[in-house]
Amino acid sequence: MRANIVVAEDDVKQSELVRRYLEHEGHTVTVVGDGRAALEEVRRGASDLLVLDVMMPRTDGLDVVRILRAESRDVLVLMLTARSTEDDLLLGLDLGADDYMTKPFSPRELAARVRTLLRRNRRSTGSAPAAPPPAVDEALSVGTLRIDQARHEVSVGGAPVVCTPGEFRILTAMAMEPDRVFTRQRLLEELHGFDKYISDRTVDVHIMNLRKKIEHAPRKPTRLLTVFGVGYKLTDPAKNVRHARP
Repeated sequence: MRANIVVAEDDVKQSELVRRYLEHEGHTVTVVGDGRAALEEVRRGASDLLVLDVMMPRTDGLDVVRILRAESRDVLVLMLTARSTEDDLLLGLDLGADDYMTKPFSPRELAARVRTLLRRNRRSTGSAPAAPPPAVDEALSVGTLRIDQARHEVSVGGAPVVCTPGEFRILTAMAMEPDRVFTRQRLLEELHGFDKYISDRTVDVHIMNLRKKIEHAPRKPTRLLTVFGVGYKLTDPAKNVRHARP
C-alpha cells in the first residue's frame, strides 16, 4: 500500500532515517524541516499522511494540526513527540492527530504504524476506483445520523459534519451495531490496535469531540451515550423518546 508521505522533522539525522525506512516500504517521501513548510506541502493536496514532530521551528506540530483540521484537511497525522506526559499526548489527539509515537522510537515500529493507519483509512474510505455512488440504503444510518463510507462523509439531519479519520472510524464501528455498548478497549482497538502508550482517556477525548459535532447539547447527549462502568453506545434519540414512559 503505497502513499505520498510528508515527514516534518528538524533533526536531519532523524528525518533521513525515517525517510529511508518509509521509502523502503514503497512510499514517496517528502522531508521538510519546519511547521510552515509542512503546511505548504500538505496544502498542495497530494499528501496521504504527515509524520509530524511536535517541537519544530517557525510553527510547532500542535499548531500545524490545529490549522490543518480548521481547514478541514483530512490528511492522516502521526505525531512524534519527546513529551511523555499523558496530557500532552491527549492534546495532540484532541486537536485531530490520528496517532502518536514518543521519542526515542523504532523506525521499524513507525513504518508499521504508518501501514496500520493507511490500511484502516483505506478500509474506511474505500479504495476501489471510480465506482458508482452507493445507494442511500447502503449508507449507515442511526436516526438522522448518516455515514457514507464510500465518500467518507457524515451528516446529521442533512447537515454535514467534519470528522477526523479517527472520529470517522469510531462512528462507523458504532453505527454498524447501533445500541451495542462498546468498551473503551474495543474502541481503542478500532483506533490504534494495542499500544502501551495509549490509555482509555484517548477514547474519552474522541467521544467528547464527537459529541460537540453530532449532539444538539453535548453536555446532555441523546445520541452518543455513556454506559457507566462499561463504555459508550450510539443510538437513535427518537427511538428512545418513543420508548420512554409518558
